[in-house]
Amino acid sequence: MTRQPDAPRHVVASGADADAVLRRLARDGWHTQEGFALPQQAWDAPARLILHGRIADQDTLQLCVLAAARGAGIVAICDPDTSLGRALVDDLTRLGPVQHGPGPEPGDALADLVPEQRALLDRLAAGDTIAAAAAAEYLSLRTANRRIAEARALFGVRTTREAVLAYLRQRTQQR
Repeated sequence: MTRQPDAPRHVVASGADADAVLRRLARDGWHTQEGFALPQQAWDAPARLILHGRIADQDTLQLCVLAAARGAGIVAICDPDTSLGRALVDDLTRLGPVQHGPGPEPGDALADLVPEQRALLDRLAAGDTIAAAAAAEYLSLRTANRRIAEARALFGVRTTREAVLAYLRQRTQQR
């Protein structure tokens, strides 16, 4: 079993949105499983596994976040405007980018960036090193490197320089 650092995380408001996301992920080779419980024998989730279901209480929310921390992809049905939904989004965002709704069109990675990633990419675009950007954003170097690696995966590029260029290009197109 291997950890999937780039496993997708979606919080959607309806079952229809969840079905659309699950169909797209299944086409991309992900295996889906209803519910958020994972076996206890190993820490990491099986490769390319998406867990899905409705978040109706705090216990289910905790199972969902634990599964995401173990590397499983998540498609959670929960209204993000409720206190439970806000808690879910906050907890999942600590692990990496979270898409709200069925997700943007492919190639629109800008919408998936978390604020930490935006701040780091802005500083890198201004000429800071990763270490300087991490210090300025009060992040450890390890966290900064992980957030930048996630941004590279979102943009579908291999290098940090390419990620910064893709970020600047999409930010300019959005204005």
